[in-house]
Amino acid sequence: MSAEVVLQTEPVGRRGEHLYFALRNPKVAGGLAVVLALLLLGLIGPFFLSDSPNEYVGPKSEAPSGAHWFGTTYFGQDVFTQFVHGLRSSYLVGTLGGGIAFVIGLAVGFTAGYRGGLVDEVLNMVTNVVLVLPALAVLIVISSYLEVRGVVAQAVIIGVFSWPWVARAVRAQTFTLANRDYVDLARLTGKRSWRIIVHEIMPNMASYLLMSMILLFGGAILFAAMLDFIGLGPANAVSLGTMMQQSMAWSSLHLGMWWWFVPPGLAITLIVGALYITNVGLDEVFNPKLREM
Repeated sequence: MSAEVVLQTEPVGRRGEHLYFALRNPKVAGGLAVVLALLLLGLIGPFFLSDSPNEYVGPKSEAPSGAHWFGTTYFGQDVFTQFVHGLRSSYLVGTLGGGIAFVIGLAVGFTAGYRGGLVDEVLNMVTNVVLVLPALAVLIVISSYLEVRGVVAQAVIIGVFSWPWVARAVRAQTFTLANRDYVDLARLTGKRSWRIIVHEIMPNMASYLLMSMILLFGGAILFAAMLDFIGLGPANAVSLGTMMQQSMAWSSLHLGMWWWFVPPGLAITLIVGALYITNVGLDEVFNPKLREM
C-alpha cells in the first residue's frame, strides 16, 4: 500500500518542484512576462480601438504624438492600431504553425520509435526527405503560388515543413524509453500501444516536449515574418512582418519614419528573444545541475 502511495505522489512532487523553481527563475519569469504582455496587448487591444488597421485616420507621415501614439504611416494609417492587430496575427501564426509542427513531429517520432522495423524505416526516410529540403525556399515557392494568402494558410504551410527535427529527437528518446522495464510491464498488462506511449513514455519526456513547443512557436513567428517581409504575407490581414514590408517598400528608413518599422521589428525581436531566454531558464529548472542557487 505504501509503495502505491509513493508511486502516485512522486509525479505530483516532481511537478511541484519544477513549478517552484520555474516561478523563482528570473529567466523564465522575465521571458514569460514579455511574451504574455505582448499577447495580452494583441488579444485585448483591438477591442479598445475603433479604427481599422488599414483605415486612413490622420495626417500622413506624422511622428508619434498624443493622438497617434506610434505615429502614422506614409498614407495616414495609425501605426499603433496596425501594431496591435499585427501582434494578434503573429501570435496566431506562431500558435497554429508551431502546434501543427508539434503534433506531426510527435506522431511521427513516437510511432517510429515505438514500432520500429519497417514502420520506423519508412517514417525515418520521410523525415529525412523533409529535413533536407530548404524550408524557407519551399515556403517561398508554395506561398507565391497561392491565389489567396491568409494567416491560417501561412501557418499550415509553416507547420507542415517545421516538424522533422522534433520527430527525430522524439524518435531517438522513444527508442531508449521503449526498452525500459516499466514499459515492458505495461505491455504485459495488455495496454494498447497508444496508451503506453501517452501514459508511460510521454511523461518522461515532458520537459523536452515543452521546450520543443516553445522553439517551434518562436520559429513559426520568424518564418512568417520572413515571408511577410518579402511580400508573401497575408493579403487581407496585418502582421508585424507586413508592417515592416510596407515600411521598407515606401522608403520609411530614408524618410526618417523610424516609428513605422521600429515597433514591429522590436516586437519580433522581443518575442523570439524572450522565448529563447525562457527556454534557457526551463533548462535550468529541469536540470538540477544547472540551477542557480
